[in-house]
Amino acid sequence: MKPLPLGVRVAAGLAVTALEQARRLPQQLAGLPLTVVSEAMQLSMRVQQHVTELAIKGDDVLSGLRPAEEEPEWATFDEDETPVTTSQETPAEDPWEEEERAIAEVPVFLPSYDELSIAQLRARLRNLDVEQLEELLRYEKAHESRPEFVGMLNRRIATVKAQS
Repeated sequence: MKPLPLGVRVAAGLAVTALEQARRLPQQLAGLPLTVVSEAMQLSMRVQQHVTELAIKGDDVLSGLRPAEEEPEWATFDEDETPVTTSQETPAEDPWEEEERAIAEVPVFLPSYDELSIAQLRARLRNLDVEQLEELLRYEKAHESRPEFVGMLNRRIATVKAQS
């Protein structure tokens, strides 16, 4: 027997497949709403993920273009508040410390140092050598002696020395 032409065989296969799908249709219809809702939710979640990824990339690019936010004036921290003393005595300051504070001047290579936030200073530290970092540390200790600034400068000095 000679085989039937390819087109006839394909048509017969399509007819059988359509008949099988028609028999399964009542079962598939019962689960169809759930399937549609599930796929819609998956699509929605994928879109949200892509939007979030784009926003993160945009934030990375734009963060370099705008200056770091300053601390709001109303924000206070424990170390900012002056201690309340019950007696009339004022704490005696070390006269040597007062003299160092009066003598130390803002470093020439970073004249806006006193106005910088910690984030702004951190961005500028990468361009400084060990001598400049040590000068900044001496200036900070002689003036404000802010723990977060002193700590950051000490860590940067150690990093630069380790890299040398």
